[in-house]
Amino acid sequence: MAATGARRPRGRSAGPTIAVAQAFLVLWAVVSTVPLIWAVVSSLKSDPEIVADPWSLPEALRWDNFARAWDTASIGTYFGNTVIVVVGGVVLTLLLSAMGAYVFARFDFRVKGVLYYFFIAGMTFPVFMALVPLFFVVQNLGLGNSLPGLILVYAAYSLPFSMFFLVAFFRTLPEEVAEAAKLDGCGEVATFFRVMLPMAKPGLISVGIFNFIGQWNQYLIPLVLVSDDSKFVLSQGLANLAVEQGYAGDRSGLFAGLTIAMAPILIVYVLLQRRIQAGMTAGALK
Repeated sequence: MAATGARRPRGRSAGPTIAVAQAFLVLWAVVSTVPLIWAVVSSLKSDPEIVADPWSLPEALRWDNFARAWDTASIGTYFGNTVIVVVGGVVLTLLLSAMGAYVFARFDFRVKGVLYYFFIAGMTFPVFMALVPLFFVVQNLGLGNSLPGLILVYAAYSLPFSMFFLVAFFRTLPEEVAEAAKLDGCGEVATFFRVMLPMAKPGLISVGIFNFIGQWNQYLIPLVLVSDDSKFVLSQGLANLAVEQGYAGDRSGLFAGLTIAMAPILIVYVLLQRRIQAGMTAGALK
């Protein structure tokens, strides 16, 4: 009875703490979602409506704002460039990080620890400190002001986190499966691609989603490496359009462009949020 009585104060004191935490989460959700909703609503209004009452609902849904932004404001070109760069960057990141993580997780060699921490150290290095040498490296490789150059830089920038995540994930996979594959005649390459890589699918999906979101929202790297308007990505193109004097009067078109830029991220996260949670917890559960 004494033990039961001793636990009651802790249960009572946890009530206010939980309430405060829930209130904070609700406040955070409101702060995060209100700007998104406001941008979407504004994209369906006319310019006079936006100026007269920014918080009012549209009198009529003006879908032509999206068509005007897509064609006249070159959002379609920027969107296509972003898709090419992000898809290429994510695929290359997953391929390289998965192969490297598998080696670090399954094999022992002399400089393993040094190389592993060398990769992980990249997570602590601010990208803006490397922009100047990165610019000259890309230019000397003949990849300046090009989409392939952005793909390579995106992949290199995303490798440290991807390696860190996938090394821990590959260590949770059963070694017996790889040994059975080798007994059946599979070499190391075949074992990796046919057996271990499919088993790492939850982790690859989680890393892929994180990299997709990060690379889609990337602004600083393309700002430094790309100066040709036809090669701009969405974040760079929208920022450029927002400050141009000739685009200052088309507020509804700008909001439509912002909505187009946000839509893929929101769709991917809403549809795959359970896979993100499953991939993040799979290693811990095993």
